[in-house]
Amino acid sequence: MENFAQTPKPPYYAVIFSSQRTEGDYGYAEMADRMVELASGQPGFLGVESVRDSSGFGITVSYWSSLEAIREWKRDEEHRAAQEKGRAAWYGYYITRICKVERDYTL
Repeated sequence: MENFAQTPKPPYYAVIFSSQRTEGDYGYAEMADRMVELASGQPGFLGVESVRDSSGFGITVSYWSSLEAIREWKRDEEHRAAQEKGRAAWYGYYITRICKVERDYTL
């Protein structure tokens, strides 16, 4: 189950980032790995799950303990630089949604 984030009992928050990649890597893979590494060290980070299909459509869900933790992550300087690069080179389109997880269950 290594692809599944190990989240605590709700409530907690999910940031859902859906995106359509542009052609070419341009350092994307390296930066994506760096962002997971950086987020993992942020207070309130609970985990991440991410998939991308062959057309370049992807969904990344990061889990956080609070809205404040999400705000602090958004303010991180290195994360902000990655966001700018994403808008300029990596994404044709994206949308970010923030949700409160009130219930979860497993198989």
